[in-house]
Amino acid sequence: MQLDRIVNFHKTIGDKTRIKIIALLKDGPLHGQALAGKLGLTAPTISYHITKLREIDVIYQRRDKNTIYFHLNEKKLESMAKAILQIGGEKVESLIVSNEEKYKIITNFFDENGKLKNIPAQRKKKLIILEHLVKGLKIGHTYQEKEINEHIQQFHEDYATIRREFIMCHFMNRQNGEYELNPKEMWLI
Repeated sequence: MQLDRIVNFHKTIGDKTRIKIIALLKDGPLHGQALAGKLGLTAPTISYHITKLREIDVIYQRRDKNTIYFHLNEKKLESMAKAILQIGGEKVESLIVSNEEKYKIITNFFDENGKLKNIPAQRKKKLIILEHLVKGLKIGHTYQEKEINEHIQQFHEDYATIRREFIMCHFMNRQNGEYELNPKEMWLI
C-alpha cells in the first residue's frame, strides 16, 4: 500500500468531528440532518465532513426514497487503520538472501568503477541493488530532488527510474519535492 495513501487517510481521519461521525455511524446508518442534530452542527458542516470521509471511502451513501443515508464502510476503515502496521510487512520469504548472495548480485551488476551496468528486471535483484544505492544516504536527513539525482548519477544515468523505485519500494518517501530515507524496517528487502 502506498505510504501517501496511508498518510492521507490518517490526515483525513484526524479531525474530531469526523471521528464523531464515524462513531455515530458505527451504530448504524444515519442521514445528514440526524448527524447534524446529534452533533449540534449545521447541515453544510456535516456535508463538508461527509465529503472528506467519502473521498477516502470510509463511508458510503444509499438513498431511501427522498433521504440519503450514510453508512460506515467498516472493512475499509479497518484495513486502512491496520495498514500502518503492515508497512514493510510486504516482505516475501523468497526475497531473503544471504550476504554472500547479495555480494554476488552486486558484483554482477556493478562494473569495476562502481557504475551500475543495468537495472535488474528480477524483483529480488532490483531490491538488493536499490539497498546498495541508498547506502550513502543518511536517515533523518532531508534531501532535495537535485541532491538525490546527483547521488544516483554517481552510479547510473537513469536517475528518474531509480528515484521512482526508491519511493515504490519504500526506501524513501517524498513530500513537496523533498526526499527522506525511511527506516530500514520499512524497506521491502
